[in-house]
Amino acid sequence: MNVGIIGSGNIGAELARKLSAAGHTVKIANSRGPESLKNIVHSTAIFPVAKEDVATDADVVILSIPFARNAEAAALVAQAPTGTIFVDTSNYYPQRDGRIAEVEGGKPETVWASEQIGRPLVKAWNAILSQTLVEAGTAPGTPDRIAIPIAGDDLAAKRVVAELVSATGFDTVDAGELADSWRFQPGSPAYCTELTIEELKVALSNASMERSPANRDAIMKAISDGRVPMTRAAMAANNRVMSN
Repeated sequence: MNVGIIGSGNIGAELARKLSAAGHTVKIANSRGPESLKNIVHSTAIFPVAKEDVATDADVVILSIPFARNAEAAALVAQAPTGTIFVDTSNYYPQRDGRIAEVEGGKPETVWASEQIGRPLVKAWNAILSQTLVEAGTAPGTPDRIAIPIAGDDLAAKRVVAELVSATGFDTVDAGELADSWRFQPGSPAYCTELTIEELKVALSNASMERSPANRDAIMKAISDGRVPMTRAAMAANNRVMSN
């Protein structure tokens, strides 16, 4: 499968490595150009490309960019073939992204993002810590395999994304249509809490659209204040406590 990844941060870079290692043809691009991607593609089969070329022949395009910059990707995804599946890994953090009135008013984040880029999206890989993505992937069928939620309006597209998620080491739980993706936005019990399939189903059912933004901000304050060590175990454990 041809996979294009827009964004070379912790999540985008690790997805490129894992999907390439799984046998997919992976191109990656960022706003700084191919030369800036040398460290990511070194000793791999990943192709560093100009951002204008990342989607031109892609079966799947993964957007792994800061949430507020999704609108900038519209021109890039417009180059993709008909039938390309688009995946959003981003999350809204107003401290970083600025206040976006529609999202503040309750519009699910990836519904807003889909409107910005003008393409239907599948939401995936947003509810996982980058350290978890790097360290905790396991083979299908492994007991207590960590699961992550996905959401979208196209069942066939979600099946493809679920296969890619499994290739990166994780099970999936279908959280519903894109309008339901608020159930695993930051501050929800399903967000970055390292749960199994059955645990994740419970967490999704316990989500609260009203509580999640306050939980998100409290969690970020605890991290910025130094009360939560910047380790995978500490952050996942704190998320489980503070998101209920």
